[in-house]
Amino acid sequence: MKIVVSGGTGFIGGALVARLRARGDDVTVLSRDASRGLEWHPPQQGAWSEKVANADVVINLAGENVGGGRWTEKRKQRLTSSRHDATHALVEAMQRNPSKPRIFISASATGYYGIRGDEIVDESASSGPGFLAELTKKWEAGAHEAESIARLVIVRFGVVLDHSGGALAKMLLPFRLGVGGPIGSGKQWMPWIDREDVLRAIEWAIDHESARGIYNVTSPNPVRNRDFVRAFGRALHRPALLPAPAFALRLLFGEMADEMLLSGQRVVPTKLPNEGFAFQFPTIDESFAHIFSKTS
Repeated sequence: MKIVVSGGTGFIGGALVARLRARGDDVTVLSRDASRGLEWHPPQQGAWSEKVANADVVINLAGENVGGGRWTEKRKQRLTSSRHDATHALVEAMQRNPSKPRIFISASATGYYGIRGDEIVDESASSGPGFLAELTKKWEAGAHEAESIARLVIVRFGVVLDHSGGALAKMLLPFRLGVGGPIGSGKQWMPWIDREDVLRAIEWAIDHESARGIYNVTSPNPVRNRDFVRAFGRALHRPALLPAPAFALRLLFGEMADEMLLSGQRVVPTKLPNEGFAFQFPTIDESFAHIFSKTS
């Protein structure tokens, strides 16, 4: 298959591109850095547009990291525009060849559901309040513009786990120093997913013609933050006792602390298992055993 991946040099995208190439797919990476892929600068069209127009699969993982810093108004605008511009540009490129049979897989996140407490939410749940919910709604709205010209799959990712990047890489040093622990009360739910299962879910969506619409790409077993850090500590043979105080996090991160760190969503995937996808690492202990077996 001819596959184009935006965000193909990132934490998920880099591993996905390697996996797709290993199985024999012809993969083109779109990057703002010409040394790392086919250069593109959304929302402008360019030489890359023809590749997208003629691809069998277009995978949209582009977007500035929401956890990369305090949410100033300027940064909120960048977070929104990075997703809107990339998604809109890809859809516009596909519209140049509207009759081409194709699959469009576009990223989103469980932030769509907002702060939900202990409520169990699956793909049928409505969007919630907050900046992340508004951000993901706009992101998904852009992807829906491709429904008439592609088999559309929107993947709402939870916290993606692997030692090589993402949230887990940031946690490694304090835990190895013995100063890791829960965030705030530790009662908030974490919708998490092993990166290997993310890659498998995307591959499954490509290969299964019946796959359409919204999918929660999260483990079927979300955990509270306190249980997550205990499992992390066990995997590293380190204590997980020192909490990060809520007031300090709010001072450092402001609004981002309340939406991303001190609250969460008890998200479960309904559609993936109902449609035949089997998680390889469904529990947090299985995931950590897998992740840290690669470093030993």
